[in-house]
Amino acid sequence: MTEPAAAKRPPVLKVGVAQVESIPFEIEHNVDTHFRMIEEAKSQGVDLLVFPELSITGYHVGFRAPEVSMRRDDPLLIGMAEEAGDMAVVVGFVEEGFAAQIHNSAAVLNDGKVQFVHRKLNLASYGNLDERRFYAGGRYFDVFNHHAPWMGAVLICADMWNPGLVHLAALYGTTILISPIASSERALGGGFSNPKGWENVTQFYAMIYGIPIVMANLSGDAVNDDHFWGGSRIVDPYGNVLVRAEGGEQLLIADLDYQAVRDARFRLPTVRDSNLDLITREINRLNSRIGVPGGMRSK
Repeated sequence: MTEPAAAKRPPVLKVGVAQVESIPFEIEHNVDTHFRMIEEAKSQGVDLLVFPELSITGYHVGFRAPEVSMRRDDPLLIGMAEEAGDMAVVVGFVEEGFAAQIHNSAAVLNDGKVQFVHRKLNLASYGNLDERRFYAGGRYFDVFNHHAPWMGAVLICADMWNPGLVHLAALYGTTILISPIASSERALGGGFSNPKGWENVTQFYAMIYGIPIVMANLSGDAVNDDHFWGGSRIVDPYGNVLVRAEGGEQLLIADLDYQAVRDARFRLPTVRDSNLDLITREINRLNSRIGVPGGMRSK
């Protein structure tokens, strides 16, 4: 007897994280690493593979970013998309966009095409970071369909430290949040621990929104006695870490069950109870207050 469509179990997504060391300006070396990881992931039946931030170019490109930039229709990206086949692959690259603007971007590749591009919105310009000197920030946020009912969103590194963007992703219907990052141990300094911070952020957001998070960090690439610490992970919608990397190059794989997303969001209905009308009204009211000469005042 055929099982009724309504009774069929929601799909399981096999997700992979390619934690790699991307050497700045060594495009050929980095691309070879990408193809090797793509081949390995395909052999293990991965549906979605995520590389770290600026994985193709390396993170520390600075003022030479235009030299390694590429448009979204670059043959290199198309070739990688062809290799991906029906597996979706998220890669980081320096993008030359409209009006010759340079962006820190991530592309979703599959079936021989660039399906989706996210441009980093929150450019990290604090601590030892100064991305605003090199990149133009993104202006829009959107999501992409990935094998329904999975809806993907990409937030690059510092984007995840803006709670408003994560909330927006949830309201847009995201059911899997992809976070390519380039986090080094001493990026902030002071009393901050980047490894601990990312542990807290990924587990909290996953649990509060019932949203699986796939975080891919770089490894190695020592600069000024600092280095990328790895620690890539896949977190389920209850905030549990399914798999976690240490340092070094490795491929992480875990299964994400859509039934768990449904269950988590039913039990903790943050998305359902977000009250978008209230938030929109209050943001508009706040903007009008700030716009009053002399500062904020009660109406």
